[in-house]
Amino acid sequence: MTSDYSNEFSNRGFWSALTKYMKRLGRKSLQLALELYYAAEDSSTPIWAKSVIYSALGYLILPVDAIPDMVPGIGLSDDITILVAAMATVATHVKASHQLRAEERLKAWFS
Repeated sequence: MTSDYSNEFSNRGFWSALTKYMKRLGRKSLQLALELYYAAEDSSTPIWAKSVIYSALGYLILPVDAIPDMVPGIGLSDDITILVAAMATVATHVKASHQLRAEERLKAWFS
């Protein structure tokens, strides 16, 4: 990730984007975004990792990006790629507790 989109991140924007694109993102991508979010909110996650995470989540909620989100079929593919890259970069800081919280949130949404 060469650009810093962390200034685009906000809690309100994050939850709004997830709600708006929930079905189009799919469960696995939502899980990924939530795991990253909960890792970033953890006080034990290093600042550099939080920066990577918030940059990826900021890109996710940015209304205008490389491939506009409204393009059917491929609109969110760049967002998902950024989430995957962020996860690969900070994976050692994503704990089982973050994964569990993400799973619980998804169960509440999809039950």
